Amino acid sequence: MLPFAILCGGLGTRMRPATLTLPKPMLEVAGGPFLGHLLRYVAAQGGSRAVLCIGYRGELIRAFAGDGSRFGLELAYVEDGATPLGTAGAVRAALAQLGDAFFVLFGDAFLPIDYRAVEQCFLAAGTEGLMTVYADPNSYHPANVEVAGGRVVAYDKLHPTQRMTFIDYGLSAFRASAFTGIEPGTAADLSAVNQRLIAAGQLSAFQAQQRFYEIGSPEGMALTTAYLREEK
Repeated sequence: MLPFAILCGGLGTRMRPATLTLPKPMLEVAGGPFLGHLLRYVAAQGGSRAVLCIGYRGELIRAFAGDGSRFGLELAYVEDGATPLGTAGAVRAALAQLGDAFFVLFGDAFLPIDYRAVEQCFLAAGTEGLMTVYADPNSYHPANVEVAGGRVVAYDKLHPTQRMTFIDYGLSAFRASAFTGIEPGTAADLSAVNQRLIAAGQLSAFQAQQRFYEIGSPEGMALTTAYLREEK
């Protein structure tokens, strides 16, 4: 399976005071650090290798996850350094360890999805990027993605249109070429990468069937805790 870049460098400001001492992926959920649940799921889905992009309190993530062997994974690490690199900047810094094609996953999200099916869709599409999307009938989040002909044709979190009937699910796949316009060591956001790919017709779409879970808010944490306890 494609390797994973897992973004773990955020400050987690909405989860303070807990994140004053812990990075968000290390918050305790359903009996242990959330990151442990995520890494075990990646391995269970067939993943074998991941690069953790770390920043704030990254040493705690290193100490917990180590080389990944106890989760059934091979782990490597890339650090932001003194200045946060943003989501795309962090991936750019990890390219040498990721190779030509890879997944990007957020370290605060648990996504019940078939990673192998996503991989197959991405490789078959032949695009530089793929975004997983979800039709959100319960309105967990406002729709912000328009899909047509198997491609993402519009994506805007600030100015959604009526044609946007999906949300960004949180799992992406990319070719390394999608990041070559970003200078090493500079801050950049994945939204800019996605917009460039949309303009070029190079962002394919895969529709997820189950809702996602996250620990970026107290409400999300409660739902995720309940879900993971049920799945044990």
